[in-house]
Amino acid sequence: MTRPSLRGITRAEWGAAVALAATTGLFILSNKLTTAANAILIQYSAPIWIALLGTWFLGERASRLDWITIVLVLGGITLFFFEQLTLDHVAGNLVAVAAGIAFAFSAMTLRKVAVADSDPMRPMILGNFLGAVLGAPAMALAAAPDAAGWAALVALGVVQQAVAYLCYAWAIKRATALEAMLIPIIEPVLSPVWVAIAFGERPGAWAVVGGAIVVGAVALRGVLGSRRAPPRPR
Repeated sequence: MTRPSLRGITRAEWGAAVALAATTGLFILSNKLTTAANAILIQYSAPIWIALLGTWFLGERASRLDWITIVLVLGGITLFFFEQLTLDHVAGNLVAVAAGIAFAFSAMTLRKVAVADSDPMRPMILGNFLGAVLGAPAMALAAAPDAAGWAALVALGVVQQAVAYLCYAWAIKRATALEAMLIPIIEPVLSPVWVAIAFGERPGAWAVVGGAIVVGAVALRGVLGSRRAPPRPR
């Protein structure tokens, strides 16, 4: 669908690619070292890092409304995974923190690339290529996927990755780094909705309440947020 040239990759684009590859790798590693709930919750501390570092890195200052949204979103995610969270697996939790920091820098560097009138797909493709190279040994040493496994890989590669990246590349030019991080947080809380539709499994009460808080906070942030064009990073 898109074939951006990879010639003359800039330092900012390399930074975005490395941050993207690091996010993917660290998140996968944290999932092996701690619970999925811990890994997701801790990684989505990324908006805090953007709010703290965005002014220095991009010149995009977090507003009071942004901070309120961050608190509500993190509180909602905590409730969402309340029954699955644990204080064990310190190493995995620390890796998840690193994944959250990498996630934040991925959004900020992609934003910097986008406002420099470069195609964000360039570092996205490069970042996924780096991730594929790093993950190749694990793929080669593992047993070959069966038919269901290949179908899942194709679905993940085309829908969950490729289409999502095309949308994100378009959005990152028109939203601040913090907005580009807060809005996608609805992704993990919508998972039980798809499971309920496909398999009839109903989410628990805490998950419903937490998910409602996350979606409501993000929606309210969109309604009450400034309608001015996002500031251009320095």
